Amino acid sequence: MLVASAMVGAFLRVRLPAPHRSSESVDFLRNVTALLVTFAALVMSLLLASETSSYNSAYRDRNNYAAALTQLDGCMQDYGSELAEQRQQLHGYTAAVIASTWPQEPRPEGVAYPDTSNFPLVGEASALTGIMRGIGLSLAALQPQDSLHQSVAIRCKEIFSNVTASRWAVIEDARGTVSEPFAGVLTFWLTLMFLSFGLQAPRNSLSIFVMAIAVVSVASVMFVILDLDLPYGGIFGIPSTSMRLALADMLR
Repeated sequence: MLVASAMVGAFLRVRLPAPHRSSESVDFLRNVTALLVTFAALVMSLLLASETSSYNSAYRDRNNYAAALTQLDGCMQDYGSELAEQRQQLHGYTAAVIASTWPQEPRPEGVAYPDTSNFPLVGEASALTGIMRGIGLSLAALQPQDSLHQSVAIRCKEIFSNVTASRWAVIEDARGTVSEPFAGVLTFWLTLMFLSFGLQAPRNSLSIFVMAIAVVSVASVMFVILDLDLPYGGIFGIPSTSMRLALADMLR
């Protein structure tokens, strides 16, 4: 689209009547173009900074979530065999999260987990919510018989609360923050900007080369912004490393 708008500008440049190509008109066009460039650059820089911050937060939330799951499994192991079934459910839950969040990667092995083929890529999966709710109810129903188990039970319940909070943070992180209308408006601004470039650029090989550099530069920035807006997709996607390490630690 940016290339097309620049070509339209170049096409109009040679067909405008002479009065519209006067020095006064060209100076006015340059001033307007400078305003568009400044405004677009400011918006894109702020948007890139915001998306980078959101991506880093999503990365950090995923790592915290994996650590909390590992801590919960360790705490239930400390409590004893009474929570052995819940530990198996937690292992299956973690494996299902890996399989559903990163479907293009190898599926976890060595643990049974629900079929994730119908799980949504973004948002809450009701089956996983049911597993976590069951684990939470089991922890709430514990009736420790001595002070040691009572202390461990309290710690497990606290960790489970952290797991729940981390889980919802991860779910919300997966949702993009750049709205389609806003992206459309920004694209419209960039289109006008390159149309103006085409109206001003002389028709020679150097101008074409510089215009191509400008198109690639702006397009690459937009690509990075949109890619960071989806933290679990694209070339900058958050890896599954922390969750796989958590599962491996549980299964030891």
